[in-house]
Amino acid sequence: MPGLVVAGAQWGDEGKGRFVDYLASSADMVIRFQGGNNAGHTVVSDNKEYKLHLIPSGILYENKPCLIGNGVVIDPKSLFEEIDSLNERGIKTDNLFVSLRAHLVMPYHILLDGLSEKNLGKSGIGTTQKGIGPCYTDKIARKGIRICDLINEKEFASLLKKNIDEKNQQIVSVYKEKPLDFDEIYEEYSKYASRLKKMAVDTSLMAYKYLEGNKKLLFEGAQGMLLDIDFGTYPYVTSSHPTTGGVYSGIGLGPKAISEVVGVVKSYTTRVGKGPFTTELFGGIGDVIREKGHEYGTTTGRPRRCGWLDLVIINYSKRVNGLTSIALSRMDTLGGIGDVKVCTAYDIDGTITKDYPATVVEIEKAKPIYETFAGWDENLSNIREYKDLPKEARRYIEFIEEYTGIPVDMIGVGPGREECIVRKAYFK
Repeated sequence: MPGLVVAGAQWGDEGKGRFVDYLASSADMVIRFQGGNNAGHTVVSDNKEYKLHLIPSGILYENKPCLIGNGVVIDPKSLFEEIDSLNERGIKTDNLFVSLRAHLVMPYHILLDGLSEKNLGKSGIGTTQKGIGPCYTDKIARKGIRICDLINEKEFASLLKKNIDEKNQQIVSVYKEKPLDFDEIYEEYSKYASRLKKMAVDTSLMAYKYLEGNKKLLFEGAQGMLLDIDFGTYPYVTSSHPTTGGVYSGIGLGPKAISEVVGVVKSYTTRVGKGPFTTELFGGIGDVIREKGHEYGTTTGRPRRCGWLDLVIINYSKRVNGLTSIALSRMDTLGGIGDVKVCTAYDIDGTITKDYPATVVEIEKAKPIYETFAGWDENLSNIREYKDLPKEARRYIEFIEEYTGIPVDMIGVGPGREECIVRKAYFK
């Protein structure tokens, strides 16, 4: 098979990192195709926890090439902090490569992100304030600075001067803040240039050669389907495409590069930040799920909003992403909480629908229609065979398969690499 995509089927934080880490053992190359350090993956290996933000989850496998594609925006300070942290823990990163075409998150992006959110007050989007949105804005406005520009000393100085002059007008005139200093930023980023130069390549070409050599490619996104700039709960979205479609432009390969798409689905639903959330639980069982599942953001530490599994969302994700398989995470979290519910449709002003609405106005009106299932009390963490799951847990999973028409081929029963029930060999 050419390539496998691991895509978040909800709002992100579904547990993509742990499944990418598992699948990476059989892949020849792991590729991150979008997002920035506003996302985070937590991977547990040998009882050690690793929090990754820019680096692909396959980095824990020595000598397996890991690529950060052109669709990713890179804060070099964050990248090198992550690299240095891994190196200090004995993880080599010589196998990490970054696209020459990837855009850089600059200090003015971070500053403007924070000032914009502050200025919007209660109307803010709820961004991580990592500068990701403003960086993608400059990319689309053709004002961005790429890694290939950074390592060209004269080009970088010219582009930075132009951007600083423009951004300072906004910082001073609109936000009444002190202007940024060109020399300070130039000096800092020039230091990053020498390190980036050693790892910057044409990742599109590198991936293509692996594809032509019949190698197994594993594509990893950040965030989830409902944060996609086009198909998410706009405007409460990210600034890129975490959907399968983002792979093609985010690394530079054609449709034949992908043969299978694994949708990672949390056995309940969470989201961070603002925006509509139809099955959200306020207090009570929602708080129990949050504490049992340690539902706090990898990047920000913010408590995640928790609710029941919403299959209207999963079917929407199936359609847009072309899901061929489901990896179901956090089944262990639902154990011992009593009956569990699944949303199968919405009631919007008296009209019943199973189709996810396009506007937040409609989504905010939606009332969930639930199916209730008996819960289970058993500890699932030591189970490795599907048949050994409690019958109640199997019924829950089988209902997901029946409703979506997609097989649940991996089931997470704990955070560790080995705490997983695998019902299918993905890379053959």
